[in-house]
Amino acid sequence: MSTKLIAGAAQVGVQQQSYRFKTYVLILVMIVANPLGNVLLRRGMKHVGGLAVWSPPALVHTGLTIFATASIWLGISALFAFFISYMLVLSWADYTFVQPLSSVAYGVSALFGYLILGEKVSPLRWMGIAIICAGVFIVGRTTPRTTTREMMEET
Repeated sequence: MSTKLIAGAAQVGVQQQSYRFKTYVLILVMIVANPLGNVLLRRGMKHVGGLAVWSPPALVHTGLTIFATASIWLGISALFAFFISYMLVLSWADYTFVQPLSSVAYGVSALFGYLILGEKVSPLRWMGIAIICAGVFIVGRTTPRTTTREMMEET
């Protein structure tokens, strides 16, 4: 083998390793940011309370209260971080890889609901989450991308 071929193969290996690392880091951001954003929105809306009257002044007052609540803004920021991470990951990894891995967020949602909101999570729900996580483990052992750019450009 020529030295250039070996160097090229080594560079491809480093690029793939970097690619996998970025993919897993952003999937981790997705797994934490999505449930965190939803929990913070829930906490903020519990603080605001329900809308009892649908008159225009009541709607304006409720809207101003919602957007003056810090946890609402933190929740929106976390969901924005999720959305950006999701778009980036989908730009370089297969959807059939990303979506199952992102389902670990169901477990994080239950954990955040329990810890932050004080919600009760039944043992049956925890068992369902464990089954989901087992499936994620299986999917996570596959390669993030099964298609190459050339194959995608041909279609």
